[in-house]
Amino acid sequence: MGRERQKAKKRSSIPKTKPSLRGRTKHGKKKVNFLGNAVVAENWDRDLTLLQNYQRLGLTSRLRAATGGVEKKVKRAGPGVVGSGDGGEEEEVDKLAMPGRKRTTKLVPGEVRVERDPETGRILRVIRPESGSDGLDERHKRKRLDDPLNSDSGCENEDAATADPTRARRREPATDVVAALEAQAAEEAVQLAKRKRPRQQSKREEEWIATLVAKYGDNTGAMARDRRLNPMQQTEADIGRRVMKWRDRREEGSLVEAIVV
Repeated sequence: MGRERQKAKKRSSIPKTKPSLRGRTKHGKKKVNFLGNAVVAENWDRDLTLLQNYQRLGLTSRLRAATGGVEKKVKRAGPGVVGSGDGGEEEEVDKLAMPGRKRTTKLVPGEVRVERDPETGRILRVIRPESGSDGLDERHKRKRLDDPLNSDSGCENEDAATADPTRARRREPATDVVAALEAQAAEEAVQLAKRKRPRQQSKREEEWIATLVAKYGDNTGAMARDRRLNPMQQTEADIGRRVMKWRDRREEGSLVEAIVV
């Protein structure tokens, strides 16, 4: 026996709704196009897995080291191991191993001067001795990137290197594929910078700024306090920037008209 509703559904000629497998694998997972880049597609080996192809091309599928699922290489001893002529232990090298994140070196104790706030006792500045002063050991005077007391300066140096690519440390690409991808990315960045244009003010915005300037002149504070002409409560600094851009646009327009005449 069964319920009448289920019996009617079985007798019905209406096709059952099934999830579409378009763009998905037979297991229902979303298909990912790994060959979207021409350089990668040209050097892709279909007989290898995704991870093996990435390792062969010098790429990585994750930014950090693997947390599992990677077989560790064990040390083998004896004459059967290649390169162990003396019978000693030698570790096998995996050519497809993905380089992981290097661990920071062990902290070395050193001596520094600390400037503290006399009221709160908080550290305001860390003063490191110059070379050849106070007779400190040279290994204690080295500037270490993993020193927690000098983390701010390290961040500043990293930010400066990131902001200015010319100051960043040059490194050779691991493979020819990586070199081609870096060259392609640099070319696309140049093309994008050429196409980028600053924001232009609309006609309505120019009319609004002209009305404010005609009524208040250079008094941006009064413009910001005017509830009728400034219903969206734009700040004084925002209105000042808009007025400056509006005046620059007018000066450029008048200069072009003078050249044409």
